[in-house]
This record gives sequence, C-alpha cells and structure tokens, in this order.
Amino acid sequence: MQSPGFSDVPEIEFMGFSQSSMIQSSLNSDSLFLRFSFTDGDGDLGFDDETIEQNIFIIDNRTGDRYEAFKAPKIPEQGATKGISGEVTVRLFTTCCLFPDNIPPCESPQQFPTDTMTLDLYIVDRAGNTSNTVTSTAIILFCD
Repeated sequence: MQSPGFSDVPEIEFMGFSQSSMIQSSLNSDSLFLRFSFTDGDGDLGFDDETIEQNIFIIDNRTGDRYEAFKAPKIPEQGATKGISGEVTVRLFTTCCLFPDNIPPCESPQQFPTDTMTLDLYIVDRAGNTSNTVTSTAIILFCD
C-alpha cells in the first residue's frame, strides 16, 4: 500500500550545509554536514546492519566522480501505510582544490586561493528505484 502523495520512487530535496566553506586537505582535517529530506511511498529505503550495500550517493560536479557514498539504515514504516519521510544528515570531509594549467591538486598556488564546487546527490531504494538528483549550493574550498 502506497502512502497518499508519495511516489514509490524516492524523492529528495537538498536542505543545506552546516557551513559554506572548508579548508582543502587530503587528510580529512575539515568537514561539514549536508542535510536533505526524503519521501518514499513504499517505504523501502535503507538496509539491515548485515548489508554492506550503499544507497546515498554524492558526486563532485567538478569531476563527475563519486565524492562519497553512504549506507542508510533500514527505516521503520510509519503509521498504517508504508510511506516514509524524513531528513538525513551526513558528514562530508574536505577534499583538494583543483586547478587549471596542470597544477597538481592540493597545492597552494597564490593565483588560485580558492576553488568552488557543488555536489549532486541521489538515493536508491531496495527495489532499485533511483531518486531525483539534486544539486547543492556552492562550497568554497580555501586552497592555502
């Protein structure tokens, strides 16, 4: 049974970051929290503890590569219908600045004191339904 107004395909909405900047590093020395909301009409988000499969995916739009992936825990059904909704917060560690002109990542060139990136986010439920993809607001990376 599907919850009224919720699709069986999960839907997400970007809610924001805990801060708008990080200091670049390859050593996880800085971080921020990303928050998003979700709905799913048939309530099949998340996995049991024994499952290692990931279902929250974050893509770095500078490269198109995966920035991070997480496994959401199985979410209990809410009320008489199977539809679920809620909010998720994940911690993202910093990354390196990227530069033009073949300057290696994670350097501190004076002509490029900052880098800007956005992230794409989507989730997948246990049936394999992929949510909409949302794009974050910009994050400023301080390169020095």
